[in-house]
Amino acid sequence: MFAYIIRRVLQMIPTIFGVMLLLFILFNWVGGDPSYILAGKSMNATTLANIRAQLGLDKSQFAQFLIFVKQVATLNFGISWSNQQPVSSILAARVGPSVTLTGFIMLVSTVLSISMASLVAYVRGSLTDRMVTLICTTAMSVSALVYIIAGQFWLAHKLGWFPVLGWGDSFAKNLVTYLPLPVLLGVIVSLAPDLRFYRSCFVEEMNHDYVRTARAKGLSEPKIMLKHVMRNALIPVVTSIMMSLPYLLVGALLLETFFAIPGMGREVIMAVDKSDFPVIKAITIYIAILTMIFNLLADIVYKLIDPRVQLK
Repeated sequence: MFAYIIRRVLQMIPTIFGVMLLLFILFNWVGGDPSYILAGKSMNATTLANIRAQLGLDKSQFAQFLIFVKQVATLNFGISWSNQQPVSSILAARVGPSVTLTGFIMLVSTVLSISMASLVAYVRGSLTDRMVTLICTTAMSVSALVYIIAGQFWLAHKLGWFPVLGWGDSFAKNLVTYLPLPVLLGVIVSLAPDLRFYRSCFVEEMNHDYVRTARAKGLSEPKIMLKHVMRNALIPVVTSIMMSLPYLLVGALLLETFFAIPGMGREVIMAVDKSDFPVIKAITIYIAILTMIFNLLADIVYKLIDPRVQLK
């Protein structure tokens, strides 16, 4: 396994280089000249020249790419173009609220969806199964924006059960006061697709020959579900969860915007609005790195779940 991990780590180098090259092309050749946006109403030849010199845009494309490579290698993306603060300090201040919000949403949604999916798969073909499938399909057809607006209006504004928006410096206060409603809405949005997907995984495993063999041996249905079906069905579940983990860094864009949570999601929107390329580049690189790391962890978890899996 150690040799496999080393090979996968070495494979990450050309992958991240490809991401860097694509980012550089998009921002420098397709994205236009950000100095025009940063100059604003005071735009003139002298101002543009000064801004371009400060941002290093007056250098050759090759020199700019080398600077970008150095930033990625050191994970130091310099100064934000919009507020003149270090990008690292901006991200450090924003990652906490995002991980807290999306982490709780993912934890609650995963536990509920796996538990409910196993129960629905256990009674597959019944009226309960058909009703749950119908409800999930209907819920998936509604935009997440509708859930957020309706939940914020009725549960917070009309009924007053939760604050409409806000965020504080105390983790305990955020956990008790400001997080429940966005977490509730986030779970509602993600529960339906997760439940349908996990239910399909369980049902597919229950139709295999080894399940019929276990029944023929006289094993009870709960034991078959927990000991055999659950373990084999966890491989696609782990894949889904691991693919979602890197986006904990980005946060929930809509939830953070509507509930004024100072997380990465709001920062991304502000960076795009202000053409703050250093912030956008940093977030994109971090997501790419985390995606490769969690893909590697997913392969290792596969091996722990099912010893028959060969890592080659």
